[in-house]
Amino acid sequence: MKLRLGTRASDLARTQSEAVARFLDDAGFTTELMFIRTAGDRSNAASFGSIGPQGVFVREIEQALLAETIDLAVHSFKDLPTRSPPELSVAAVPERADAADVLIVTDEALDRNAGSLLPLIEQAHVGTASARRRVWLEHFRPDLRVESLRGNVPTRIRRLRERRCDAIVLAAAGVERLRSSTDVLEPLLEGLAVLRLDPELFVPAPAQGALAVQCRRDNAEVTAALRRFDDISSRTAVSTERAALALAEGGCDIAFGAYCQRAGSGFELIAMLERDGRVRSSRVAGSDAAALADKAWTELAMRRDDHAES
Repeated sequence: MKLRLGTRASDLARTQSEAVARFLDDAGFTTELMFIRTAGDRSNAASFGSIGPQGVFVREIEQALLAETIDLAVHSFKDLPTRSPPELSVAAVPERADAADVLIVTDEALDRNAGSLLPLIEQAHVGTASARRRVWLEHFRPDLRVESLRGNVPTRIRRLRERRCDAIVLAAAGVERLRSSTDVLEPLLEGLAVLRLDPELFVPAPAQGALAVQCRRDNAEVTAALRRFDDISSRTAVSTERAALALAEGGCDIAFGAYCQRAGSGFELIAMLERDGRVRSSRVAGSDAAALADKAWTELAMRRDDHAES
C-alpha cells in the first residue's frame, strides 16, 4: 500500500518525516513525501505571534488530510493547536526527544562566571522569535537585549555566525535531529557553544521535542499502522502539557511553558506563565496525569489572586 505523507519542506521537517517514513517502509508500506508550504512558512513576520493564530504551521497540511490528497502528516507536536478538526486524530506520538531548549552562543559572548543557567556576558544580544523564550530570558537575565530572529534552524545559526546577535535559543530536539541525520549543522556549529537549558527552570513549550503523526480518524488501516510506534509515556506527558496550555488559552504569542516527566510511579508537571508583567510557576506531582493540568493551573491562578490582593 502506498501512503502519501504530508510535511513542511524545511530540513528539520524532512528529517522528522523521513524517520516516520522509514518505519512505515519497514512495516511494508511504500511512503511518498509530499511537501506543503504553510502560512507560517510564507510569512515574513518578525515574531511567531505576529504571523497569526495558533496552527499557522499546520493548517494547510490538515486541510490536505481532510481533502484526502495525503494520507498522514508529521508535525512538530508543539505546532498543533489544542483543537484540530474532529475528523482528524493523532494516531502516534513516537518516543519523545529532549524537550529542553539549548542556548547557542559565540565564544566572545560566553561568560561561565555569569551563572549556570544563562552564562552570557552583560547586555548580550540574544535572538529569538518566541514570546516564551523572550520572557524567560528577560526574567532570568534582565540585562540581556532580546531581539527578534526568525528562520529555520540552519538560517538562525548562520545569522549567529554573521554576528547579528551574540546567542540564540533553539529547541534541543531540532538541533540533535539535524546533527544526527544530516551534515547540515556541524560546519555551522563549529566554534559555537551549545548549552542545554534545564527544562525545570527554563520551562519549554508544551509538547516540545515530540512529534505528532496525524491521519483521518476513519482511515482504520493507517491508524493501525501508526499505532505500532505510539509511545504511551510520551503521549501521556505531552497530553498533560497540552491540557495545561488549553487552560492558559495559549497561542503562539503567549509566554507559557509546561514540562511533564516521570516522577517515581507517577508524573510531575512544571508550568510557567507570564501575565500582567509577572512570571509565575507551579510544580505538581501525582499518579493521575490527567489531573495535573488542573492542579497546576489552580496553583497559578491562586498566585495571581495573591498578587492582586497584596
